[in-house]
Amino acid sequence: MDLEARLGAVYADLPPGERAIARAILDDYPYAALGSLRALAQRAGVSPPTVSRLVGRIGFPTYADFQEAVRGADRSRLRTFVTEPADLDAAARTLRAGLDGCLAAVPEPLLETVAERLAGAGAVWALGGRLSELAAEYLVRQLASLRPGVRHVPGPAPERARVLLDLGPADLLVAYDFRRYSPDNARFVRAAAGRGARLVLVTDAWESPLAPLADVLVRLPREASGPIDPMTLEVAVTELILVTVANRLGPAGRLAELEELTRDLSR
Repeated sequence: MDLEARLGAVYADLPPGERAIARAILDDYPYAALGSLRALAQRAGVSPPTVSRLVGRIGFPTYADFQEAVRGADRSRLRTFVTEPADLDAAARTLRAGLDGCLAAVPEPLLETVAERLAGAGAVWALGGRLSELAAEYLVRQLASLRPGVRHVPGPAPERARVLLDLGPADLLVAYDFRRYSPDNARFVRAAAGRGARLVLVTDAWESPLAPLADVLVRLPREASGPIDPMTLEVAVTELILVTVANRLGPAGRLAELEELTRDLSR
């Protein structure tokens, strides 16, 4: 097993302190794992013995053994990406397995719950991180065709502050938050929750630090097949959500009017 697989195998059963270490490692892998034991403990906000316990739990006698494994895995990964031809069949199998896992992680009752929130909210705002922003933008573009009051959270702080002015308990925030979790987005989400807005959080197996704030939590097992993070998984789950919302809203009349307005404006 590689390091990520070892952590994934035990993550759900880890006590909070060891979970914090796992997140710290994976948020800045491999660099967070290559500093001193004390530095990693400080980064995670735990004691050095807690780091030692986690390292032992995933099969390393000492922290030095753990670091050597990290260095070896990193060298091996670099050689594979730079000097060896890509195994496209293996990459495709991994992506398909990841897609199957993601779809299985969003059963129908969860989809219906998310759809109910999206259909019934006063206003819907969405945001994402460096890559997951694409999934958030896709949700906004498609959902705005199905119902009014759907917006994308802007980037600059002054514009975000203006959004917060009008947020309240009737409104819904959809946040896509994957490693490495965005501190700017976390500040906005916490401020929105403080004003009563509800949160649908789409995150990874390691769970965003925002998970305790979520009204509905969608946790996806993300599988990587190479040096890039696949967006297929988030988009596929977003499309499932959108189809479920459409079935709930029955937006045929709205979509027909949208088509007519589009034709009029295109003449």
